[in-house]
Amino acid sequence: MSNFPLISTVVFLPLVGVGLLLLVDRRRESAIKHLAFAVSVLIFLVSLQLYRGFQLNVPGMQFVERKPWIAGLGVQYFVGVDGISLLLVLLTTFLTAIAILSSYTAITTWVKEYMICMLLLETGMLGVFVALDLVLFYVFWEGMLIPMYFLIGVWGGPRRIYATLKFFLYTMAGGVLMLVGIIALYYLNGGRPGGEYTFDLLKMYGLDLPLRTQIWLFLAFAVAFAIKVPMFPFHTWLPDAHVEAPTAGSVILAGVLLKMGTYGFLRFALPLFPEATRYFTPLFSWLAIIGILYGALVSMVQPDLKKLVAYSSVSHLGFVMLGIFALTIQGVEGGIIQMTKVMAIEW
Repeated sequence: MSNFPLISTVVFLPLVGVGLLLLVDRRRESAIKHLAFAVSVLIFLVSLQLYRGFQLNVPGMQFVERKPWIAGLGVQYFVGVDGISLLLVLLTTFLTAIAILSSYTAITTWVKEYMICMLLLETGMLGVFVALDLVLFYVFWEGMLIPMYFLIGVWGGPRRIYATLKFFLYTMAGGVLMLVGIIALYYLNGGRPGGEYTFDLLKMYGLDLPLRTQIWLFLAFAVAFAIKVPMFPFHTWLPDAHVEAPTAGSVILAGVLLKMGTYGFLRFALPLFPEATRYFTPLFSWLAIIGILYGALVSMVQPDLKKLVAYSSVSHLGFVMLGIFALTIQGVEGGIIQMTKVMAIEW
């Protein structure tokens, strides 16, 4: 069982579901819904095997899979989980099944395409949490935008086009900055004495960079992650996306997509750029506090439930960011707990 590609099975099983859905006649809507839900439940059950086999007393990444991808550039298919990503993988598989089940009566048009988008989105989200190669991470990070774009743009509310474009442009802009940072890290790692041109995240953790360089690279990653969280003042895309998205899309937004930003800080920004993290800690701590207060106060006066959830997410994720930038074990652990339980609080 140790050689079984369990992570790849969890990540790409939704694509098997997509293939099966393509074979079903679109007029058989009931069969399409049952099949999509059955696949999502199967994915959740398989993901539980990660939890079952995870060894708490073993440090580092587990269930690691590593295969050459673009060997000439040092790009690999490199995945694994630790205690942080394991919890988020389980959260993703569980909420996706719940979201698909909740769509049985809510979605009545283009049902087949909707379920395909949900399963494609699940693969993208899972890939973000398990990728340990920076190029692979970026592919999943940007790839999951496409099904979410269609979920809001096709099955959303009356202002869905505006909300979709705003969501896409915000996240794409942050993604472009992160891509620049990834390419810079690649050349910096390969250009140092004894360095290697690779996108292997674990090998980059030991990269010693001057403070000025760290500051610029930290900002390239941090802006992308802050938009996704979303931190104040990058939060303005979220209320529109929440209100216009179908209910299942709102669940995925609040429950999983926003956690990608906080996960990104924990997995990439903080360990790759420790000196820049300390440099920016006061700024991000104050932005988190502003987000907590602002999100809570605006939530109090919202007549629309979805908009209330959106602003409460800004407030809740502010607590997560405040814990992360406390730069203590207790703060980070508290942030992780809040990341995994915030969905239950909101819904």
